[in-house]
Amino acid sequence: MQITLNIHDLTCDLPLPPLYRVRQRWSSAPLADIPGTVCAQLDDVGLRERLTAGARIAITAGSRGIQNIDTVLRACVDWLKGAGAAPFIVPAMGSHGGATAAGQVRLLAEFGITETTMGCPIHASMEVVELGQLPDGTPVCMDRYAAEADGVLVVNRIKAHTSFKGPIESGLAKMCAIGLGKRQGAEYVHNRGVYGLSHQLVPMARMVVERGRVLAGLAMLEDAREQTAELVALPPDEIGGGGEAALLERSKAMMARLPFDELEVLVVDEIGKNISGTGMDTNVIGRLRISGEAEPAAPRISVIVALDVSSASHGNANGVGLADLIPARLAQKIDFAAMYINNLTSGLIGLRKGALPIVLPTPRDTVAMALKVCGQPDLAAIRLVRIPNTLLLEELLVSAALLPEVAANPNLELLGPAAWEGL
Repeated sequence: MQITLNIHDLTCDLPLPPLYRVRQRWSSAPLADIPGTVCAQLDDVGLRERLTAGARIAITAGSRGIQNIDTVLRACVDWLKGAGAAPFIVPAMGSHGGATAAGQVRLLAEFGITETTMGCPIHASMEVVELGQLPDGTPVCMDRYAAEADGVLVVNRIKAHTSFKGPIESGLAKMCAIGLGKRQGAEYVHNRGVYGLSHQLVPMARMVVERGRVLAGLAMLEDAREQTAELVALPPDEIGGGGEAALLERSKAMMARLPFDELEVLVVDEIGKNISGTGMDTNVIGRLRISGEAEPAAPRISVIVALDVSSASHGNANGVGLADLIPARLAQKIDFAAMYINNLTSGLIGLRKGALPIVLPTPRDTVAMALKVCGQPDLAAIRLVRIPNTLLLEELLVSAALLPEVAANPNLELLGPAAWEGL
């Protein structure tokens, strides 16, 4: 889709406020030996005892740019080979990658996951097998290659979901129900909106585990710096159960957040599917924009500016609707077909996240207009933060109005003045 923007008269020359660089003081102790930890966890969970010689084992690979995902998956492949199995990888990413097998393989390649780097085949298909139905008639689907395997090892990061809150959110159960469910599975869950996620995801996942021969799960937890902090293998009965719920609580305790509860303006340099499933992490910006769902209590941000979409997102600007203002350069990069497939597959959850915000001529015009319309007429009093994206929050650029809070917070360090760059 090509769009023409006749917005040349929407310039805004309001002066931009001085910025100051601030660092959040975080502790981080990333795993030093990821392959060794993977092997130890798979040994401890008793996976070897569930294998037979030559067993064909499917390993799930999702669509998120998870730190060290290629290293973790290669270690799983090597361990399974050492145990006498014949592993292969299946893309488990719902409708992502344009909802095509080729698109999903290309997406994995961008994460360093290829047949060459993994040392095993990658079997990609959008075909699914129906394993059964929930009591309400909802079908439960599973990737055909995974369903035909002798067993499945589910690998995924556990983190807070961007659309709902519950004891089980984004992690191994979601990978079973939605990732392995391909486009059909994603639609079945999302067609019921948040209800589907909060009430159907776990029952669907449990059916996949029990009828789809899931042998174990390997959970990845990341700290605030997005470093791999923990790798934990779970037996099948803990996927979607107490073991996964406990890991979610540990993940939430480590996640990065903005250190301010109220802002007039948040400037986000880039959004993208490689950053969050919703382009911007809703847990960071405090916005869901899901019809019928209450917004988070904090943070409260009057105006959000998104300046660009990451190259790794290939024009899928899902989440652009969470912003209020964007520049023309972002609008012109949107691949509406890829974004809309993602939005519409998600039903009510994704509908408003694909809405186009107000478009301004340049990035500078966009930031200046945010200052103009944010509801604070005194420019010196505007509470503004600029971030690279919602993953990278260790260093922030803040306006002078926030400096008293910075000084009062022992977890924040003022590094000095900064310039407005890239506008």
